[in-house]
Amino acid sequence: MAESKAEVAAEAWKAIFDFIIATAPQRNAYLGEVGLTPNDSRALQSLDGKGRTMGVLAAEWKCDASTATWIVDRLEGRGLVERRPHPTDRRARLVVLTPRGARLRHRTTERMYVPPAALLGLELPELLHLRDAARKLERLSAEQK
Repeated sequence: MAESKAEVAAEAWKAIFDFIIATAPQRNAYLGEVGLTPNDSRALQSLDGKGRTMGVLAAEWKCDASTATWIVDRLEGRGLVERRPHPTDRRARLVVLTPRGARLRHRTTERMYVPPAALLGLELPELLHLRDAARKLERLSAEQK
C-alpha cells in the first residue's frame, strides 16, 4: 500500500522535530556560556533599534504581560535592552536593544546557525536536497502568515 502525502509529511515532521530537540543541548550550552536562557535569546532575536511596546512583545512571544515584563527586566538588568519613551504615546514605553544587546544578538545568531555535526554525516547531494526543501518550506511558511 502506498503511503499518503499526509503520512510522509507526518514522518518527515517528526524526524525534523526530533532532530531539533536532540540538538538543543548544543544550542543551549552556548546560551548558558553567555548567560542567556532560551527565552532571553528569543527575546533578543525579536528586538531591534526601533523598539516595541510590552504589549506587542507579549503578543509576539505568546505570553502574558507580566512574563514579558520579567524577561525584559532580566535583559535590562544585564544592559542588553532599555526602555525608552514612545514617540507618539506618552503612556507607552518602547523596548530597544542597546549596542551591547545588538552585539550579543549578532554573536548568538552566528552561533545558532553553526550546523550540528550530524548534518555533516549526510552526503552533499542529500544536503543540497535538504537545503532546497528547507528553503521551500521557509517560503511556504511566509506565504501562510
